[in-house]
Amino acid sequence: MAKQPKPLSQTLWEWAKSIAAALLIWFFLRALLIEAFRIPSGSMENTLLIGDFLFVNKALYGAEVPIIKKRLPAFREPQRFDVVIFESVEEPGVSVVKRIIGMPGDTIAMENNVVYINGKPLDEPYVIHTDPTTDPEHPQMRAWQRRYLVGRDPRTYRPTLKNWGPLVVPPDSFFVMGDNRDASYDSRYWGFLGRDRIKGRPLFIYFSYDKNGVLPLPFLTAIRWERILSTPH
Repeated sequence: MAKQPKPLSQTLWEWAKSIAAALLIWFFLRALLIEAFRIPSGSMENTLLIGDFLFVNKALYGAEVPIIKKRLPAFREPQRFDVVIFESVEEPGVSVVKRIIGMPGDTIAMENNVVYINGKPLDEPYVIHTDPTTDPEHPQMRAWQRRYLVGRDPRTYRPTLKNWGPLVVPPDSFFVMGDNRDASYDSRYWGFLGRDRIKGRPLFIYFSYDKNGVLPLPFLTAIRWERILSTPH
């Protein structure tokens, strides 16, 4: 006996259930486990390049559950030198990537473009300097840093991009900086990063494209094949 075809309504209902299930799984993965992120600026060169596309591990530090705004338990807390993706302090809804340099309770300073943690110079092999001679003064830095300044007179304090502090990092906060130290808009300008803003850590780069490539057949030659599936550190 020939098999009777399913009614159209039943077929549509099964399709609808399949699509709904797929959307639910996608929502769960994106909200709680992984999320895609594109590097838009050169502030993290050479660790991360403009045109890098990466997946973010949102579960590591405890993903935020949508709607109820509660966090799941973290596998571990953020540590010094972690590259982290976080919600911008100044632009709601915008995600930013930097490296954790200062931990809660640290006394952090910079002298002649060298970071000092608790009075000792920090070894930073990942840092590059694209403009090592320019050291402008920024009133924006002075405005917030005076509150956390130790051992110096706030009335005469004049921080510059490469000479500032010492500052004490408050509890549940971090001091983050870009690896491209001379071209990064980071904690030096806008202040400490709260723990609650940290969303995750790069998992791996799934695609990388150099839009300034000059070789022929850019759809092949502009792809940075060596970066695909690499893990930023």
